[in-house]
Amino acid sequence: MTLEDKYDVIVVGAGHAGCEAAHSAATLGSKVLVITQNLETIARMSCNPAMGGVAKGQIIREIDALGGMSGLITDTSSIQFRMLNKSKGPAMWSPRAQCDRKIFEKEWRLTLEKNQNIDFWQDTVENLIIENETVVGLVSKMGVKIFGKSIILCNGTFLNGIIHLGQKNYKGGRAAEPAAEGITKQLIELGFTHGRMKTGTPPRLDGRTIDYSQTEEQFGDEKPVSFSFMNSSSLKKQQSCFIAYTSPEVHNALKEGFDDSPMFTGRISGTGPRYCPSIEDKIERFASKERHQLFIEPEGKETIEIYLNGFSTSLPESVQLKALRKIKGLEKVKMFRAGYAIEYDYFPPTQLKHTLETKIINNLFFCGQINGTTGYEEAAAQGLIAGINAHQKISEKTEFILTRSDAYIGVLIDDLITKGTEEPYRMFTSRAEFRLLLRQDNADIRLTKKGHELGLASNERLSRLKMKEDKTNLLIKFLSKESVDLNKINKILKTKNSKIITQKVKYKKILSRPHINISDLQDIDFVKKFILKESISIDAIEQAEIEIKYGGYLSREKETAKKLVRLENIKIHKDFEFDKLHSISTEGREKLKEIQPTTIGQASRISGVSPSDINILLIYLGR
Repeated sequence: MTLEDKYDVIVVGAGHAGCEAAHSAATLGSKVLVITQNLETIARMSCNPAMGGVAKGQIIREIDALGGMSGLITDTSSIQFRMLNKSKGPAMWSPRAQCDRKIFEKEWRLTLEKNQNIDFWQDTVENLIIENETVVGLVSKMGVKIFGKSIILCNGTFLNGIIHLGQKNYKGGRAAEPAAEGITKQLIELGFTHGRMKTGTPPRLDGRTIDYSQTEEQFGDEKPVSFSFMNSSSLKKQQSCFIAYTSPEVHNALKEGFDDSPMFTGRISGTGPRYCPSIEDKIERFASKERHQLFIEPEGKETIEIYLNGFSTSLPESVQLKALRKIKGLEKVKMFRAGYAIEYDYFPPTQLKHTLETKIINNLFFCGQINGTTGYEEAAAQGLIAGINAHQKISEKTEFILTRSDAYIGVLIDDLITKGTEEPYRMFTSRAEFRLLLRQDNADIRLTKKGHELGLASNERLSRLKMKEDKTNLLIKFLSKESVDLNKINKILKTKNSKIITQKVKYKKILSRPHINISDLQDIDFVKKFILKESISIDAIEQAEIEIKYGGYLSREKETAKKLVRLENIKIHKDFEFDKLHSISTEGREKLKEIQPTTIGQASRISGVSPSDINILLIYLGR
């Protein structure tokens, strides 16, 4: 059988990457087919029921600013919101939302179903149809042929997935869902290199059997904000999370199962995430630590199911339960299902272009865990970019690439394409050299105009951005022009243990002090009345404060970013013969041949390529 419709973009897999890919391509005008093994599991939160966190929250804000859906859907499904790292500088502030898993899935499916450019098909993809080094369609497990101008693979952990639980293992993409076989073998035959990675998940618990009085309650923010720049928070009643701890007794109980651990016995060959290790890995690697923090997280508004964040494990079920019952507050706990590890195929992302199109096969795109990343946010970001570029490619339009100074999304993709990864890649603020520029609060300022030019961000988004920018500038102008009242400001300075002043200065100068916040100035009627009169929003107030306090740092970072852009603008022709570069190191030449960088900037970030190699390359390019 062959489907009658021929599609512009076929998205294989409907996880976080697949959903954003389908939405972006379809919104831009492509006819899209989403093919997935189970239409009931679209946008499933396979691991923890939360979005955002350190650096990850910045990514969701960037997706939203460009016109993606993850931020809006997170807002509709949130049960708790927290802005992390508020005690640090604004570059570290990171939004995080606890979500209702079922509402999140439902909202994503409704969003996709409302888009008239999206069709759906439930099946498993076994082979791609390749003609003249270009993908033109696929063949499903049921023998159905589907043709399309481009294909985006978002296979998650399903490619030859194997689930491990103690000494037991079986094929599966996640609990109770089959693995996908066939594509890996074909891709290898086409010339792609591949590897194995591992991830895991903790046991799910019966919340009725937890004694919360023995744990630490973790509340949401008193004044929660929203993830999306299109929303104001409607989260009135938040659900708490709770904190518990392991102990030496818990560790000893876990150690009883080490002989059956698939990690320690070598049955798992894939590399696991260094920054999100299993509980057995934690107590082995950090043997001197007497306890580890655990987060008791609700799965939703109308369920008693609990996710135990920090207790990922693949030890036997009996060992898991015994150890759990030695945790304070969990002495009588019951499990809904045990934790497990999953091993799956991935394809080193150095085989991709910055558009996420593969270098070997035209119009074939990879995004998500197939590229070696971990996390919903990293997957969604790649899906958004792959969906945009699949549409741009088949429409013969300009490719869409974000640089390292544009967005965390740009850092993510550049790291993958240029450096590759041998372990599940997770985004951190430390990976971004311009993190003061790439804040969560200014993602709309950085990206909404780009999204609007593409046709992805709406006119309403652009209008909201303009209003925010106008109100921010208005407040900065006011604080720069108006002088303080000595008596009133000195009262505030005394309460903040800040040096009092003897002559009038502008409000801007007072606000530039590190321990004085704009909320302190709003205690002064003159400032408060101006803000109310001009209807200056919370986000514009925050933006003005950051620009005043960190103006010097921001200017210096912008200058550094401009220098980087100059290197990015020096293009390397796609047919450049790196074998000609006899004067550079052998390692440098081999790495350049492997990665095939498209700019001098990218070449300079390749591990093994030295500054002297770059100078020689510049000479060859006539620079």
